[in-house]
Amino acid sequence: MNGLLRYFATGADRPLIEDAEEVARQYRRHRFRVMLAITLGYGLIYTCRLALGVVKKPLIDGGIFTPAELGTIGSALFYTYALGKLTNGFLSDHANMKRFLAAAFMLTALCNLAMGFATTLWLAVVLWGLNGWFQSFGAPGGVVAMTAWFSNRERGRAYGVWSTAHSIGEGLTFLVVGFAVSVLGWRWGFWGPGLIGIATAIGCYLLIQDRPRTLGLPEVNDWKGDRYEGSNKPRLTSVLALQLSILKNPAIWILCLASATTYITRYAINSWGILYLQEARGFSLPAAGTLLMTSTLAGIAGAVAFGFISDKWFGARRPPANLLFAVIELLGLGLFFFGPNSTPVLVVAMLLFGMGLTGLVTSLGGLFAVDIAPKRVAGAAMGVIGIFSYTGAAIQEQVSGSLIQHGMTMVGDDRVYDFGPVIWFWIGSSVLSMLLAASLWRTRLQD
Repeated sequence: MNGLLRYFATGADRPLIEDAEEVARQYRRHRFRVMLAITLGYGLIYTCRLALGVVKKPLIDGGIFTPAELGTIGSALFYTYALGKLTNGFLSDHANMKRFLAAAFMLTALCNLAMGFATTLWLAVVLWGLNGWFQSFGAPGGVVAMTAWFSNRERGRAYGVWSTAHSIGEGLTFLVVGFAVSVLGWRWGFWGPGLIGIATAIGCYLLIQDRPRTLGLPEVNDWKGDRYEGSNKPRLTSVLALQLSILKNPAIWILCLASATTYITRYAINSWGILYLQEARGFSLPAAGTLLMTSTLAGIAGAVAFGFISDKWFGARRPPANLLFAVIELLGLGLFFFGPNSTPVLVVAMLLFGMGLTGLVTSLGGLFAVDIAPKRVAGAAMGVIGIFSYTGAAIQEQVSGSLIQHGMTMVGDDRVYDFGPVIWFWIGSSVLSMLLAASLWRTRLQD
């Protein structure tokens, strides 16, 4: 165990390189490679998390699992992800991201390959739960790498670019994996992402670097001369002490609840949106996947726009941008559930929802937490937010599955669904998230 911990531990600080041109050259090279790896890599590995949402109708129609059982399987991932995001968030502050992320991505790929053979409830719950645990390394690891290589006042834009990974993964899942399932069967909904995950793990190992100080480079805030006005480096020298200091910040706890309620709606659409479009709107699987993919394309724009708007328009303040993007998201949800059953209207709904939601996920799911916590413990901040976010997602999965099954009746050989109660559960969660986030209007930022 000690040898394993040493293998994954971050390296020792090296003497600083004195040649300013060499420092700048290495920063330019490694910043590009790190951002490419954590964005594209996290986006590709995301397909290993969302596969279950694509295959729900084939599994239900084939009599393999009921909606309630699928809710149990789906919640297993979110519960282990929530716990893992907390523990792995704390670990990631001590870890070498090159090894930490590559190992996690390889293991989540193997879980997906095994899920293609799982037709019993207990096996599917165990495998999908393990998948959630290994998936939980991704976001804290990505944020630790990003905060190590990008400074305070460029972090919003960097985080916005990184947050497009969610949309990249969702788009690939809804369109590519959805098409594969429609042609090759439900098993390829897991095997396809598994093969993608193996290639992703190898690529990330080749591109990602450990912290700048382990390469003899100065800390990025010192290199860029970028520290918040009136803020000093944290006086606590122990990483663990800094991590524990996060728990004394009341704003973190409010942010946890705001993120949890946002994640209810986020994963409601990811997990059940295709089923809703198939059963309530009459779409085929490829058509439903294509429509949801429009929200992911808008999400890419939303993530980048949130980082730019909050950095440039609001001086790196997130609360005004949070309110703006929450309103956009609610407009999209209203059109999606209550607008005419017209493809153009639904496309507009998904564009609004994708842009608004991804902007909120960018902020409430991590960026805002990193802003108000010491940067050396960004992983711990992500972990604390993450356990609440994905506990919310897990509760959503079980509540949504139960409400949908309760509203399902058989008319002859056809299933008829009443989505009314679950829709209001999803919309109410978004409204509550908006109000909680607005209460953090005057929260102080830290270096």
